[in-house]
Amino acid sequence: MAKNSRRREKLSAPTSEYRDPEGNVLTLRGSLTPGARREYADILAGGLEREDAWQRATELLFERLAVAWTISGLEITRQKELLGRYRMASSDERRFVRDTLREHAAEHFPELQAP
Repeated sequence: MAKNSRRREKLSAPTSEYRDPEGNVLTLRGSLTPGARREYADILAGGLEREDAWQRATELLFERLAVAWTISGLEITRQKELLGRYRMASSDERRFVRDTLREHAAEHFPELQAP
């Protein structure tokens, strides 16, 4: 048996692309691990002030779901860079991300409370 035939195929989650009015594209993964779902629920139910909890929960979803974000033609795909770019996003960009996460969660994870 050839060595390559014994390798397992790496599974990858489906992705969805969302465009903002300026043509920037946010690509989100269509799966979320049970651990990430629990962590998300724990943040919302935890002892943080409501606004802090929503912001942290939104950031967690972004961190776990964002695969790529193309802004002004520059594609960002590394997780650390994606999170850093999200943290320095303008209010309009954050609104786009938040609205996109809500739409994506409603379609792919209807059991989650939307951010």
